Amino acid sequence: MSASARVTIVEVGPRDGLQIEKTFVPTPRKIELVNALTRAGIRRMEVTSFVSPRVIPQLADAAEVMAAIERPADAFHIALVPNLKGTERALASGADSVKIVICTSERYNQRNVGMSIADSLKNCAEVLAAAKGAAKIAEVVIGLSFGCPIEGPVPEDKVIALAGRVAAMGYTEISIADSMGLANPAQVRSMMRRLLREYPQAHLSLHLHDTRGLGLANALVAWEEGIDMFDSSIAGLGGSSVVVSGATGNVATEDLVNMFHEMGVQTGINMDKLQEAGRLAQEIIGRQLPSRILASGTPAQFYRRVREEEERKAALPA
Repeated sequence: MSASARVTIVEVGPRDGLQIEKTFVPTPRKIELVNALTRAGIRRMEVTSFVSPRVIPQLADAAEVMAAIERPADAFHIALVPNLKGTERALASGADSVKIVICTSERYNQRNVGMSIADSLKNCAEVLAAAKGAAKIAEVVIGLSFGCPIEGPVPEDKVIALAGRVAAMGYTEISIADSMGLANPAQVRSMMRRLLREYPQAHLSLHLHDTRGLGLANALVAWEEGIDMFDSSIAGLGGSSVVVSGATGNVATEDLVNMFHEMGVQTGINMDKLQEAGRLAQEIIGRQLPSRILASGTPAQFYRRVREEEERKAALPA
């Protein structure tokens, strides 16, 4: 496949970013962040997760958030779900899509969701059936696609086979997740090329972490292979696993959007408003987040600052 002139950015900050924060973020502030991202032009967003509050107390207000956010006609709001019960709650809240995770690692899957991969596949089938019954979309994430903290490197064939299982089940939206930030561009290119060739009926997306500084490089080679949808998190918020520490580092939305814009690839996102949303995220969390563009600005902003500084100096009395 050829590289697309337009890509879709899936904002995951309100869900994947906030879920690891130990201090509860007030519901109105979550709503404020989602709305700021919407106004920046984000049209596909993971808003929250309908999991047990005992597991992720940060997202115990999922229904309240979903009920209060702005909903432009072209916006697409996604809720992560663990099972059929979560799916039913998400659909009742007005989610446009539900997303479920299955891991390539048997031991990690058992630790993360309390079931075997075989049982997770049955779970995926139930979620898909419920979504279809409500005329909604179900998406599946294949977690730990490039490496597992328990079992080590994940063979590419294992990911290809698991993708085949969910594609045969009827999933048309499949996200490949580098959950621990272990992938390199050669691995990403090889895997995306095979997946696109073997499962042309599926729409593939990529969830990347920047843990080891390769997030944008991995996104670039995936785009070159034909991937046109990428997850990212405002200001680089979040990215740690709920179970295993040390997996920090979602790719920052500002950095990813800037890369594509600089290459002439459209996203439909307003960078100035996106940076405003990033600053809001930092204010809400109360610390500096790792977005490079939020810290340094875009190239155009850099040149403008230099020009303004030169003009300021020129205006000073001799």
